[in-house]
Amino acid sequence: MAEIRAYAPEKLVIGILISDLSLLEELKRELVGHWGELDSFTEPEEFTWSDYYHSEMGKPLYRIYCSFDTLIDPSGLAGIKLESNGLEDTFRQGEDRRINLDPGILCQSKFILATTKNNAHRIPISHGIYEELTLQYRQGEFHHLEWTYPDYRGERARDYLKEIRRIYVNQLKSLK
Repeated sequence: MAEIRAYAPEKLVIGILISDLSLLEELKRELVGHWGELDSFTEPEEFTWSDYYHSEMGKPLYRIYCSFDTLIDPSGLAGIKLESNGLEDTFRQGEDRRINLDPGILCQSKFILATTKNNAHRIPISHGIYEELTLQYRQGEFHHLEWTYPDYRGERARDYLKEIRRIYVNQLKSLK
């Protein structure tokens, strides 16, 4: 029987959809308050992959990615998703969200997103939260799966995550 070990720490990455760029500075402060210092925060890029969020959030929408300096225990992803849902609520305008937060964890071999939506390829982790293997890292690149969201299939997301993976690997080296 294999020995049970603690999980290796992983990198918290959040995909942000935002409809009102004037909220960015307040959002950054909230993110830091919840999960610690940011070590990356991309420039907003118009989100054109889907119109799924337009009825609730309006348009145009912008996609931003960020990551945090402190590595986390990956078993805490459900709690982070619950916390991020609460943070989304603080930015609501009436019933409508102005910010959508998609937390995920990155390690050397994969990127996993948390979601509240069940599907055949999602695994329940706790408190109504599921996790989805979104990208696999092999042969020096992130590769999508048949269910990977279109924006995470895109070059911008994969290049960003590749850079964050480089930072993560260096962080792991400094822990040893």
